[in-house]
This record gives sequence, structure tokens and C-alpha cells, in this order.
Amino acid sequence: MTGPAGQGEEREAFSPDVLEQARKTFAGPVAFLKSAPTLQFLPDPDVPEVAFAGRSNVGKSSLLNALAGRKALARTSVTPGRTQELNFFDIGEPLRFRLVDMPGYGFAKAPKDVVKKWRFLVNDFLRGRQALKRALVLIDSRHGIKDVDREILDMLDDAAVSYRLVLTKADKVKASELAEVAERTAGEARKRPAAHPDLITTSSETGLGIAELRAAVIEAIG
Repeated sequence: MTGPAGQGEEREAFSPDVLEQARKTFAGPVAFLKSAPTLQFLPDPDVPEVAFAGRSNVGKSSLLNALAGRKALARTSVTPGRTQELNFFDIGEPLRFRLVDMPGYGFAKAPKDVVKKWRFLVNDFLRGRQALKRALVLIDSRHGIKDVDREILDMLDDAAVSYRLVLTKADKVKASELAEVAERTAGEARKRPAAHPDLITTSSETGLGIAELRAAVIEAIG
């Protein structure tokens, strides 16, 4: 589990070579490709893909921007749950892999038909996308895993899609609370068949865990 030093958390040992490879990769070309409101608009599955999932207001857009070292790669919205499409980003020149920004879930004010559309889109994408190598599921450090998060984890388990849990907004909680949330989250991950056993703890504000997150993406695409 990666996390702030000094909190008694075991740090996963990404090699210096992998960390440097990841840094160089994300320092290179990163570009928005397209949005897919339905499966018929998906790009050809010709390179590996890593998807980012998380409930609304988990800080997904900010984390994607920090990951890519860009200020406005992914749009941040003051209205959680506004983006209900799969957004694809090309990484590398020549193209090496894609990041997929999945629509946020768990938004309380969304109409039922919007929630239903989200469920069908995400479930069909997860079950049928051969190019998808791993999903990174973002969990808010202030709250830990909620029932709405467990729904997406169940979908990933059922679809046999490998995934890894990533704690966000680590700078928003006390060190002792962060360690407790991390331990609970890791404990739940270990019980799930498709989950990677190690967490990555991040903050898009301070840069905590961003290097490890980049390395985890590189590791996932093989």
C-alpha cells in the first residue's frame, strides 16, 4: 500500500526504472481523443486502455489533470455527475495507450433515467472491452468505501476486470484518520476477487502518490 511516509503504511516498491518510464510517458504527448455517449462511438480497441472510475465529487478530473501534468486535460465541474460519457485520452506519440474517464456515479440529484443510462453504458463497456487492462477506482479519503462504490466494485468483479483502489484528497484528512481509512479500504480490497491488494494514496493538491499512480498505469498496460 502506498501512502504518506511515517504513517506505518507499507509502500509498494515500484522500481526506479518504472517510475522514470512513467514520468517520461506522461511528460510526453497527452491529448483528448473523443467522448462516447454510447458504445457505437467507442474508438477502435487498437491499444491498451486503463479506465478511471469514481463517484461524483471524488476528485477524478483533478487527479487526471495531475497525472498528466496538465491543468485542463479533464474538465472539472461544479455540478457533480454532469459528464455522462466515456472520455478517451491518447497517451504517447506514437500512440501507446489510452486513459478512459468513466462517467461519475452516485450523484443524488440525477433523474432515474440518467442513472439507468449510466449503468447500461458502464456495464456494457466493462463486459465487452477487450482492450481494457485495468480500472482504477477512486475512493474519497474523507469517507472511505460507500455503498455506491461497492456497486461499481461488484460490476468489476462480475465482469472479471482487474482493478485497483486509489484514495483521493489525502490532504483533506488528518494523518491518523487517513491511516484508518486506508486500512479499512485495503481490507475490503483483499476480499474482492478482481481487486489489486495494494492501495495508492493520492492528493492532486500536494502531488502525493502521483508518481506511483503513473507507475501503476504503466504496470497495468504491461
